Amino acid sequence: MSFKLDRVHVWSGDVADQAGGVAAKLALLAQAGANLEYIYTYRLPDKPGAGMLFVAPITGPIALRAARSAGLHESTHPIVLRVEGDNAAGLGHRLTQQWAVQGLSLHGLTMSVMGDKFVGYVSFDSVADANRAAAIHGDLGATSAAEARSGGK
Repeated sequence: MSFKLDRVHVWSGDVADQAGGVAAKLALLAQAGANLEYIYTYRLPDKPGAGMLFVAPITGPIALRAARSAGLHESTHPIVLRVEGDNAAGLGHRLTQQWAVQGLSLHGLTMSVMGDKFVGYVSFDSVADANRAAAIHGDLGATSAAEARSGGK
């Protein structure tokens, strides 16, 4: 089982919590040719009618201008990591259990499987926590690869 982990530089901003609110922001990015790999939204419970939009990546000068014109800015919180690799039963548990054993609290987690591969986005409250999670993740990947070579013995 192999893993790949990358930091995701996320852009975020307020969005109207109404039909078309997200679509209007994404339209500006699409027109600029942005090829988004990460889109996440949520409502703001303390601000009825408002929500937050997170997107990534934003690359190139045209996409940067479009993101700014959509009211988005590069976000420093939360710290988002993209994790992907070979899928196996119980993988989500193994990852989160190792982080928990080391005292890391997740800000958020989304994982999906397609075929024999998985992709997930995990967010942490600080760069230090994200770096610790990456180190644990690397150790788990090395252990899983060794287990695979030995046939799980």
